[in-house]
Amino acid sequence: MESKNKKAPAKLHIRKGDTVKVISGNAKGETGVIKRVLIDKSRATVEGVNMITKHVKPNAQNPQGSIEKIEGTIHISNLKVVDPKTGEATRTGRKANDKGKLQRFAKKSGNFI
Repeated sequence: MESKNKKAPAKLHIRKGDTVKVISGNAKGETGVIKRVLIDKSRATVEGVNMITKHVKPNAQNPQGSIEKIEGTIHISNLKVVDPKTGEATRTGRKANDKGKLQRFAKKSGNFI
């Protein structure tokens, strides 16, 4: 029997394709584009940031095996959206645009993202 009290996933301040800046951790100060967002874990993969080493076992296609560098995930609380117009990291909010639809905006400049 399934539970009827399942909550919908929360809206996040970041989305796939956003340019973000890392504000804490080992990759602090780096910027990149979000490749993937894991909503249930509140984590995101950012292009070129938080590189980790993965050992790949030998198989038929790759008989030697290899060591690959891939992007690890970062908790979304450590990321801030970069305002496309000003180029600086900012917090985000939601307000209605001209058509009455909620849209994200940069709190520093007030511009829609």
